[in-house]
Amino acid sequence: MSSRHFVITVERQYGSGGRLTSERLARELGIHFYDEDILKMTSETSAIGEQYFRLADEKAGNNLLYRIVTNIKPDLTEPAQNGHNITSPENLFRFQSSVIRKLAASENCIIVGRCGNYVLQDQLDDVIRIFVYADTVTRVRRIMDVDKVDEAEALRRMKRIDRTRTEYHRYFTGKNWMDMENYDLPINASRIDYDQMIVLIKNYMKLRGFLED
Repeated sequence: MSSRHFVITVERQYGSGGRLTSERLARELGIHFYDEDILKMTSETSAIGEQYFRLADEKAGNNLLYRIVTNIKPDLTEPAQNGHNITSPENLFRFQSSVIRKLAASENCIIVGRCGNYVLQDQLDDVIRIFVYADTVTRVRRIMDVDKVDEAEALRRMKRIDRTRTEYHRYFTGKNWMDMENYDLPINASRIDYDQMIVLIKNYMKLRGFLED
């Protein structure tokens, strides 16, 4: 079992299998898996309606181009608790980041998406940052299987959601979502299944001293 504290953050291309793998891995390790439930927790912490967080979930704010052109630096300070900016995308992100940091400090867990790799950048000794990707053929096949849609719709969803996640990551971190320098373990899931991905992650965790043989 685990010999020291750890948090796994998972960024994933849509259809790569990153989310399903993370969920299964969390069950195997006996730890919590956090994805959309972070929105509910953040809503309860901030006393802001959950619908605001759902509307902003993994989406960039309205002034993405302005932020890129002017090179505005991401802000991870404490969120504003009142005022007209309380439900701005930036403040909602700060609330969410605060919840992620508290979870990471208090327990071993897996956090999917929401720039977890960036939010926890100050504690990288305890963090394993994973990025799961796959080729288009594999992803379309998996989307068709999981979402029960045809090939054309699967391709549309893949492109739209990847673009949204790329813009979200750029907006709130100032970094390129697919720059592998931002991750410890990039996984090409094109020719391995979910169980094999779990083996790969657990082997990496052993190498880093997070799991005992």
